Amino acid sequence: GLSQYSSDPRTEWDLNTYATRDEVLEAVRNLRYKGGNTFTGNPPSPLYSTPGLALTHVLEQNLKPESGARLEAEKLVILLTDGKSQDDANLVAQTLKNMGIEIFAVGVKNADEAELRQVASEPLELTVYNVLDFPLLSSLVGRLARVLCTRIKEKRSSEGPASIPVNLNPQLSPSDLKISAVTSNSMHLTWNPPLRPPKKYRIVYYPSRGGIPKEVVLDGAISSLQLANLTSHTEYLVSVFALYDTGVGDGLRGITSTLPLSPPGSLRVSELSHNSMRLSWKAAPGATHYLVLCSAAPRGAED
Repeated sequence: GLSQYSSDPRTEWDLNTYATRDEVLEAVRNLRYKGGNTFTGNPPSPLYSTPGLALTHVLEQNLKPESGARLEAEKLVILLTDGKSQDDANLVAQTLKNMGIEIFAVGVKNADEAELRQVASEPLELTVYNVLDFPLLSSLVGRLARVLCTRIKEKRSSEGPASIPVNLNPQLSPSDLKISAVTSNSMHLTWNPPLRPPKKYRIVYYPSRGGIPKEVVLDGAISSLQLANLTSHTEYLVSVFALYDTGVGDGLRGITSTLPLSPPGSLRVSELSHNSMRLSWKAAPGATHYLVLCSAAPRGAED
């Protein structure tokens, strides 16, 4: 399976999309870089790189049974990042690792070595890689393939064929997300907890047209959250995940827009003279300053 990400992850194909090696290789050859360029050579860096959001996408979308994740199969995730991280991938990476999923981190260009080591599984000498530019990734292919195959064999021999389920049943997911009290810079979230209380909740929110995702982690006994410091007149995507020791419930999603900032009203002009005038207006709620622009009307236009 493969997903691309920048500010928003996108599944290119699932684990069960192709059945043969040749089909997968053909899909790779036809893959288009997310920005519109072919995913070969030296693609440009995305505006935002959000490995945390990407790993969340993989967890909730790509590692589900309907996407081809088999209970008995070992599960490996290879994260490729160019080092311009705009979010924190540590929490979701730890969730994946707690579920028995092994993460390999491959950095390109100015990737943060410390970040890669935090995200990757142990032993780090086998799971962390860094190259100076995209064309040099080809030098890793042989070694990484050998390491992956060896790790699969080791895990099977030490743990047996059984594996921890990567998705919990719907009864362990929150439901009925409600978004209320929306203002120009805030909104209130509430949801119904799952039948079995989770250990934690993870709330991810970001502008739908691209922006830096932010996240909040709450105790599992809390089922509401006030989001503040939002951008006005902006559509936001919100996701709520229930976190357990053994996995993550399906994400609960919502979308809404913050209100535009209130403008001043009822502009009035008085006390006119040959070189001055007095302006007055109805205050705009929440405004801290006003900018007044004044210019001479073109000849023949209304004053």
